[in-house]
Amino acid sequence: MVLEGFRQRLGAVIGGFDAAQMHRRLRGFRASRAHVNTLIAGAGETITARARWLVRNNGYAANAVEAFACNVVGDGIKPSSSIADAALKEELQSLWLAWTDEADAEGLTDFYGLQRRATREVFLAGEVFLRIRPRRAADGLTVPLQLQMLPSEMLPLTMNSELPGAGQIRQGIEFDAIGRRVAYHFLRRHPGDMTDPGLAGETVRVPATDVIHIIDPVEAGQLRGVSRFAPAVVKLFTLDLYDDAELERKKTAAMFAMFITSPAPETPLEPADEDLEVEPGQVVRLDPGEDVTTPATPDSGATYEPFQYRTLLQISAALGIPYGYLTNDTAKGNFSNTRISLVDFRRRISAWQHGVLVYQMCRAVWMRWMDMAVLSGALDLPGYDAKRRQYQACMWLPTKWDWVDPMKDASAEILQIEAGLKSRTQALSERGYDAEQVEREIAAERQRELELGLDFRRPGSPAQAPGQGNAQNSNSEDRSEDADQETSERWSEGELEE
Repeated sequence: MVLEGFRQRLGAVIGGFDAAQMHRRLRGFRASRAHVNTLIAGAGETITARARWLVRNNGYAANAVEAFACNVVGDGIKPSSSIADAALKEELQSLWLAWTDEADAEGLTDFYGLQRRATREVFLAGEVFLRIRPRRAADGLTVPLQLQMLPSEMLPLTMNSELPGAGQIRQGIEFDAIGRRVAYHFLRRHPGDMTDPGLAGETVRVPATDVIHIIDPVEAGQLRGVSRFAPAVVKLFTLDLYDDAELERKKTAAMFAMFITSPAPETPLEPADEDLEVEPGQVVRLDPGEDVTTPATPDSGATYEPFQYRTLLQISAALGIPYGYLTNDTAKGNFSNTRISLVDFRRRISAWQHGVLVYQMCRAVWMRWMDMAVLSGALDLPGYDAKRRQYQACMWLPTKWDWVDPMKDASAEILQIEAGLKSRTQALSERGYDAEQVEREIAAERQRELELGLDFRRPGSPAQAPGQGNAQNSNSEDRSEDADQETSERWSEGELEE
């Protein structure tokens, strides 16, 4: 061991990596070799508390977390079952839609609102927990199942112990002999909620099968989450202090309208209160020996805005949020660079949607919900035990993002479909819709239009009935000829100029 340590130190001294040297430039760089679990155990609670404080009190922090949550979830990441039977699929989707309004155990939102809240919590605290709560048939739910959201503070970071046998508890999570998660030891009351009369510090063991732990780990072997605000807390807080100091300085300077210099103290003059009031256009007569000066209030200077901009760019990079989304400042961007930043941001969001929220939350809830729907008799799926995997297969469709110029995007999408580069099913899925459901709705609308003698399709559309397109095209041509005739007459009368 001693020899190995000597070799490492020797390699740091004679190696070719500046990053490992201990010369003057890096003398104060003391990087910890502790594992991320150790660092989170020591600093996680403080970072989360500071992140929550910033979101409550700092506009940039509040805007960042809302921008992230709204872009990840939008109107909701919705399932589209892969069941081939159209009638059975329609029944399944209708039952799911009815249950989404009952999903929240607190009754504050629906399932898609829980998605947004979960995303917000993961951004803020690095993790969030959903406890699956089976309900009784007497509760009157569409499917006897609800979800209870628990913040990260409900699972104590300091709970570590060896269990009889080969199990152990690490940071509130119980593991078996081969490292599988067996249970979570939650506090019965939030450690910071003084309105809860429950016993502080009391815990309850919840089986891991009833808990969904949503976390975006940054290192291998990480057990608990860390706030996305961690690399931005210092700059957000100090920038806030700087802005407050600048505002206070300007306010203090604006309070002084003028200074009056009186004669020597041995012959003081006693000005009346009305002599010290200043009005627009006022002519002030001074007593002998008095002099009036106005304060030269310093301005913020030309460096204030560039300094703020650069600091906010660093905060934007730390949070992974585009500058415009962080600040709502549209003056510093043009169409091209805004689009570039949005494309990169949305790629990150898409990766987070499918790698974290869909994989950890949506799929787990969907599978548990289908099991409970079949067991309760709310859904009849023949041979469910043998075909469980096939029945549970589905696609999760995020809300489509809108661009600045939707006409060009729609035209490009139509060209891709016509060229065989994309299917209509894929195009509708990217918009967050189920293709089969949309097609059924279109067919029903076409039938209703036919029965009522209506036609809202574009003139000349291939989908129009024979003769309708020609008639409408003829009307369009007549209107075009009339417009051309009117334009010619206006040219001849000199109303129009080149």
